[in-house]
Amino acid sequence: MDPVRNPYAPGAGQRPPELAGRDAELDSFDVVLERIARGRPERSLVLIGLRGVGKTVLLNALRSAAVRRRWGTGKLEARPDTPLRRPLAAALHQAVRELGPANKDDTDHVLGILKSFAMKEPPATGTRGRTTLRDRWQPGIDVPAVTGRADSGDIEIDLVELFSDIAGVAAGAGRGIAVFIDEMQDLLPDDVSALCAACHELGQQGLPLVVVGAGLPHLPAVLSASKSYSERLFRYARIDRLDPEAAAQALRTPAQEEGADFTEAALTQMYEVTAGYPYFIQAYGKGAWDVAPRTPITADDVRVAAPEAEAELAVGFFGSRYERATPAEREYLRAMADASADLPPGLSMGDAGVATSEIALLLGRKPQSLSPARDSLIKKGLIYSAERGRIAFTVPHFGRYLRRQGGD
Repeated sequence: MDPVRNPYAPGAGQRPPELAGRDAELDSFDVVLERIARGRPERSLVLIGLRGVGKTVLLNALRSAAVRRRWGTGKLEARPDTPLRRPLAAALHQAVRELGPANKDDTDHVLGILKSFAMKEPPATGTRGRTTLRDRWQPGIDVPAVTGRADSGDIEIDLVELFSDIAGVAAGAGRGIAVFIDEMQDLLPDDVSALCAACHELGQQGLPLVVVGAGLPHLPAVLSASKSYSERLFRYARIDRLDPEAAAQALRTPAQEEGADFTEAALTQMYEVTAGYPYFIQAYGKGAWDVAPRTPITADDVRVAAPEAEAELAVGFFGSRYERATPAEREYLRAMADASADLPPGLSMGDAGVATSEIALLLGRKPQSLSPARDSLIKKGLIYSAERGRIAFTVPHFGRYLRRQGGD
C-alpha cells in the first residue's frame, strides 16, 4: 500500500478524512443557529467527553457551520491559571471582523469597547514589583479605546456589557456571533462565573450570540459550582466513542476513496483494539495501511500493525501526559491502573471508574492523605471524578498503558 496515499490523520484536533458518527450533533447545531437567527430562544452548547473522542474536531466542524451562515466566529483554548480577558478579546475581535461589511460607525464603536475590555486586565509584576514585558501587550485593534463600557475591571460586569454590545452589532447586520472555547474546564473560577452571567443576560435579551464550549466530563460540575442556574444555560452534548458501524465508516470511506478497503474481519479486529475511540481509529488505521501489502486490508495486517501503533501512542498520546505528573501523582495513577485491571476494556465516559478508598487501600494510605495528588491530577486533566468517592481516567486505555509500563 502506497504510504503517500495513506488517508488517516492521527493528530491532536486534526480533522479525520471522514467525520463519522457526529451527524446528530451537526444537525442539532444547525437548528440552534437557525433558531437564533429567527430570534427564537436557544441555549449555548457544551460538548463533554474523554480525551481522544474528537471534541476539538467537532468544535471546529461546528465553527465551520457557523461560518457557512456568515456568522462572526472566534475560538480560544482555555489554559490553567491564564485569565480569560485577553484570549477572549482576540477571539471576539476575529468574530467582529468576520461579520464583514456593516455599519462602520457601530463596528468601530464596539471595537473600541473591545479594546478597552482587553486592556483592563490587571498588570502583572515581576519579582521586584516591576511590570513585565507582557504588560506592554496591545490588542491589535486599530481604533481608539472607548471608555465607560466593559472596562470596570470586574470581569463579570465587563463581559455582560461586552457580549450585549457585540451581539447588538451582529443583530444589526442580520447575523450572529459564535464563540468557541476548547478545554473549557480550565477556565478560572471568576471567568466561569462571568461567562455564565453573560450567557444568562444574552438569553434574557434574545441576542444572537452563542457560546460553544468543549471539555472533560467534569465540566458540568465546574459550571454548576460557579452558578447554580448553569444547567439551564447550556445544553450538554455527550461525545463518546463510536459504535461499530460508525467506526467502520470512519475506516472504510477514506480507504475506498483511495481505491482500497478493509475485510469484515479486519474491521472487527480494528474495533477490538480501538474500542471505537476516534483518535485510536486514526492511529491504528494509519498503521494498518502502511503494513498492508495490498488491498483489502486484513485482520492479520491489523495485528502486525498494532505494536507499532501502540508504540507511537505510548510516546505521543500516553507518555506525554504521564510525564506531566509528579512522582506522587504517578504513584496514584499506577494505583488507579491496578485497581481498574479487572474492569472491561473500552470503558466510556460516565462509567464508574474505581473507588478512591480502593486506591488508598492499595497504597496503604489514608484517603485524606491522597487528596492533594488526586486534586492536582484533576486540575491537570488526567483524571476526573465520575461520581462521589470514585475516580476515572480522562484518557481512554490509560490504565492499560500504565500496567504495561510497570514502574517509572
